[in-house]
Amino acid sequence: MDDVDAVTRAVLTASRLLVAVSARSLGEAEERVTLPQLRMLVVLSTRGATKLVALAELLQVAPSTAMRMVDRLITAGLAHRQANPGNRRETLLQLTDEGRRTVEEVTARRRAEISAIVERLAPEQRASLIEALTAFNEAGGEPPVDSPEETHPLG
Repeated sequence: MDDVDAVTRAVLTASRLLVAVSARSLGEAEERVTLPQLRMLVVLSTRGATKLVALAELLQVAPSTAMRMVDRLITAGLAHRQANPGNRRETLLQLTDEGRRTVEEVTARRRAEISAIVERLAPEQRASLIEALTAFNEAGGEPPVDSPEETHPLG
């Protein structure tokens, strides 16, 4: 097995772990939102008021799919529509306070579980992991999370 295959297998395994952590972090919110809907909430929390077409592009889904997801989030009280003050013909989508709280709570649970896993690593393993994941994220074009308070899960 070559090193690219070995790294790919290791990343796929880590990905499976992170998806499981993400799913568990939904906790109580799981009754109201799915993982894809949470991803939409996260995008709205990081980008602010967003047009539907831009939201669909960011999530890499069809606008009709994004619209159905938005409708469900609005029904759940997690998002709302508002007229664009700069162009009254456009509608912007935005989180409600409840939507923002949901993202914050899920992110806090995810952070706690990941921290517990990282604490089980030896200090030198942590340093190696930081280096490897930083390189991996840069190669994939993913911007870093700059502070512990910053929320970008599934964004």
